Amino acid sequence: MSVAENLAKVRQRIVRAGRDPGEVTIVAVTKGFDVPVCREAITAGLRVLGENRVHEALAKMDEVPDAEWHLIGHLQTNKARVAAGRFALIQSVDSIRLAEAIATIAPAQAVLVEVNVAREPQKSGADPDHALDVIEAVARTLHLRGLMAMGPSHGDPTPAFVELRKLREEAEQRLGKGLSILSMGMSGDFEAALAAGSTMLRLGQVLFGPRPVRSIVV
Repeated sequence: MSVAENLAKVRQRIVRAGRDPGEVTIVAVTKGFDVPVCREAITAGLRVLGENRVHEALAKMDEVPDAEWHLIGHLQTNKARVAAGRFALIQSVDSIRLAEAIATIAPAQAVLVEVNVAREPQKSGADPDHALDVIEAVARTLHLRGLMAMGPSHGDPTPAFVELRKLREEAEQRLGKGLSILSMGMSGDFEAALAAGSTMLRLGQVLFGPRPVRSIVV
């Protein structure tokens, strides 16, 4: 099935979840897919592409210049200089230290603060109990546009998504300004994320199918 056909089905599911597809941004996660797939996504109407790894994204950017590229994967502080200023949005800022490293290169960089509302040690993200302090500091340092989170690996994701929405509301009150983006929901849980108020979905498999298996050259 083509990307365009899969996208049409996703939009139908968004409507069934009670949301207007025009009010929900879809980030097409192209991690592991080659440039022709990225171009097919653009042709299908998916303007925003997301990558987990900085160098994989940079290798594709020149060949797909008409996309809006987001970094959605964990960003190590020592790679911040490479990523800063190259992405329309860095969704995975999870510490004040990382924000400061980005700001030394691109102080106007648009970012989201990632929060580990799943409370799983294998996931990155700011500690929810201290996230407001991180959010406030990042807002002073960079162009903060909202929050991002991954749902839990198992079980009902709704409580985690609702927690992120409430955290955004608290952050807006503390900052005295709106944060328009709530990036939560992936291929396996995006309906729950939409019900909790997500404005941005990060979708890969539901659009492109299984990620190709790469050969390992020894």
